[in-house]
Amino acid sequence: MHIGEILTADTANGTGIRLSIFVSGCTNHCKGCFQPQTWDFEYGKLYTESIEKFILEELSKDYYDGLTILGGEPFELSNQRTIVGLIRKIKSRMPDKNIWIYTGFTYDKDLVEGGCRYIECTDEILDNTDILVDGRFIEELRSLCLNFRGSSNQRIIDMRETRKSGMVKLSLLND
Repeated sequence: MHIGEILTADTANGTGIRLSIFVSGCTNHCKGCFQPQTWDFEYGKLYTESIEKFILEELSKDYYDGLTILGGEPFELSNQRTIVGLIRKIKSRMPDKNIWIYTGFTYDKDLVEGGCRYIECTDEILDNTDILVDGRFIEELRSLCLNFRGSSNQRIIDMRETRKSGMVKLSLLND
């Protein structure tokens, strides 16, 4: 996996102060994407132990509420195994930090068993995600008035409640 960018003290990609990681690689190629350079699976820097060490040390600072993973596309099949490894370390060392993930795929279609982006570690990623923002960016539905998403078709899903109930539960942040 490659990393296109890491933003420290980010407040645009989730609630509170966040460390945001833009992974590389995306096959969705949404028209009007704000990060088209991240479509390339080799854009940016190769994810290495030293990058992971930086992420873990930075995120351990008290002022961070959590981590946001976006891209590119975190749920590309080639990215998920690296992402699940990072999430395991974060949850074991910093269980109070929350995790947001942005995906152009649809949770209840693509990320469930039988879906086009479901592999052996997808459930573990989703079980450890607090908020999932799902759905392709659709330029014709773009709005600057939306909280934490670019187009009105995208959903902010409360993954704790969704996984507990087995039904998609939208976050109050959708309002």
